[in-house]
Amino acid sequence: MRARHFWVVGGDLRQAKLAELLAEDGNTVHTYGLEQAAEHQETVREAGDLTHIRQADCVILPLPAAGEGGAVLTPFSKRVLPMEEIFSAMAPGQLALGGLIGEKTAALAEEKRVILQDYFQREELVVANAVPTAEGALQLAMENLPITLHGCRVLVLGYGRIGKILARQLRGLGAFVTVGARKYEQLAWAEADGCTAQLLRDLPGWLCGYDLVLNTIPARVLTGEMLADLKPNCLVIDVASKPGGVDLDAAKKLGVPVIWALSLPGKVAPVTAGRAIQQTVYHILRERGI
Repeated sequence: MRARHFWVVGGDLRQAKLAELLAEDGNTVHTYGLEQAAEHQETVREAGDLTHIRQADCVILPLPAAGEGGAVLTPFSKRVLPMEEIFSAMAPGQLALGGLIGEKTAALAEEKRVILQDYFQREELVVANAVPTAEGALQLAMENLPITLHGCRVLVLGYGRIGKILARQLRGLGAFVTVGARKYEQLAWAEADGCTAQLLRDLPGWLCGYDLVLNTIPARVLTGEMLADLKPNCLVIDVASKPGGVDLDAAKKLGVPVIWALSLPGKVAPVTAGRAIQQTVYHILRERGI
């Protein structure tokens, strides 16, 4: 594998570790908007401005690439980095990779003639990301429940990548797991995996027996009516991306404890999450012949 020149712009500890891993492979790596992530500063150079970003073979943006205001997410920097500023400094035809790219960011890249690809649409990264997400959710459950997961009655909403891993790990810990899903094929897989299965539309009125609810569906599935059915002090952990799956206003009024756990991989396993992004970036570059 030939050495390449990367710029890692913004992001959390995942991007800091990603920059470190890329440098360890012999690549030239600059970061921008990561100056407060001191752990990576010995092997990676933090750029003072965007003057030389055009020299990069690839510019790597965070996951998600931008916040609600359209700027690059920079929790480890005092800088505010408008996405337009980044794309304007890049050369026409230059490659940028980011995660969960919104329509406005995509349109801006097209306007600036930057080639922008969403690495979080790659199956290998989504699957790799599901493992630390599930482990992080279980960590939150163990820290916030007054009972053990062994013997705990748990409802997992959604049986996609994260839901399957969560259910498997929970069963391994001795929990009684019910899966709520929309499709019969998902219910069949849940039952084949040893779980009880229930259609989402049939859940209202049957929620009072759970100690823990874990939602993985990025749509409003836990309405006020469903939240009112939960037993007192039932813990709800939502790992779904925005807009999330829980009516938070209703939960607050009802006194239902809810943890909306966004970006868990970057918080609980930044090295693993950074390595997963690194490998996905390499796959994309190989496919593009870069």
